[in-house]
Amino acid sequence: MISSAVHLAVGSHGTATVVTVTGEFDRVSYPQLRDGLLKIATDAPDGLVADISALEIGDPSLLSVFALIAMRIGDWPGIPFTVVVAEPERRTLLGRHAVDRYVPVRADLAAAAAALDHPVRRRSERTFARAEGSSAQAREFVTGRLAQWGVPGLSEDARFIATELVENVLKHTTSEPRLRLDLRAGVCTVAVADQDPRPAVLLERLSPFEPGMGLKLVAQLARTWGCSRSWAGGKVVWAVLVQRPRTSGDSYAG
Repeated sequence: MISSAVHLAVGSHGTATVVTVTGEFDRVSYPQLRDGLLKIATDAPDGLVADISALEIGDPSLLSVFALIAMRIGDWPGIPFTVVVAEPERRTLLGRHAVDRYVPVRADLAAAAAALDHPVRRRSERTFARAEGSSAQAREFVTGRLAQWGVPGLSEDARFIATELVENVLKHTTSEPRLRLDLRAGVCTVAVADQDPRPAVLLERLSPFEPGMGLKLVAQLARTWGCSRSWAGGKVVWAVLVQRPRTSGDSYAG
């Protein structure tokens, strides 16, 4: 992706996605760098490395963007993030702005890849046709995978959320919904991608007979949720679940 200020070239090193960032980093290019790395993170399953060795830093006070990116992708997609800077003086500059308090800063790609913390992760993905019964198939997919992974206690919440997100794609876009499940360290993410770039708006039901459980239920069930633009185009709507004790008084009314 080429702009007037920065260039982000996507590659790989081992299992990590590597983004080589060049150009001039200033207040104009700040959103391009931030949004570009966040978009790439949506499809980087095993870790993200930003190599900024050749990036011209016009305003060092803006280097906090890398801490922001690390915090934004901490919940979803929940992948480790590392920065590469070859010159010792520039690594010192990042330390002066406390970047290394939030993001590992390394001298080369090998060291950066080694610094990535890879929690045990399970992932499964399936695309559903735009057809009657796709929501039921999505629920079956969620139930089967979470049982296989040994966390059936998350299935009920995950099924509700998957149903809402899949039905939103079918109702509001012309895309086929792509459902992805991730499990890491007891944290489960339900994510549904489509090719429509418009931000998702989860609407409340107008009547109890309409499909979809609505924004209120998604917000109640998820620890956090959101909508992210993807590097390839379109968007991903996601919700993060953690195992929690159930009581007889729990209710899921929308």
